[in-house]
Amino acid sequence: MKQQGTIRYTVCDSPIGPLTLASDGTHLTAVRFARGNGKPDVERDWQRDDDLPVLARARAQLGEYFAGKRTRFNLPLAPQGTEFQQAVWRALLKVGCGQTSTYGALAAAVGRPQAARAVGAAMGANPIPIIVPCHRVIGSDGSLTGFGGGLERKTKLLQLEGSLLA
Repeated sequence: MKQQGTIRYTVCDSPIGPLTLASDGTHLTAVRFARGNGKPDVERDWQRDDDLPVLARARAQLGEYFAGKRTRFNLPLAPQGTEFQQAVWRALLKVGCGQTSTYGALAAAVGRPQAARAVGAAMGANPIPIIVPCHRVIGSDGSLTGFGGGLERKTKLLQLEGSLLA
């Protein structure tokens, strides 16, 4: 679904590469990893706005997170997705820093215990990774499974949070 109105963005440096943060003006709507060429991932019609308050707050909170000084984000979020995806992302917000969950556990948490694969698809569609912490979802056997930012970034995030040894 296409978002209405002008999307504004800023770029945030991080230990896992540049992150593009996008907003509808009031809410954070996306966090995107740099493209393969290292350049920020932005849409043509987005407008850069480094001073937009919600983006400045998100940039500051991500800086604190990467410095090990923040374990929870306090930002207004507006991820676009289906009703099921929204339910999965809300459940995911309850998985604390330093913890992990499984696709099956999240499926059970949203009342669809047989929907582990659908939960995996919802993780892949998560437009606000890190803040909506899909990197904290692992396989039922403890293995690191897919992540939109790549398994190397997922590994670094879990190590940063202390849920995976270096």
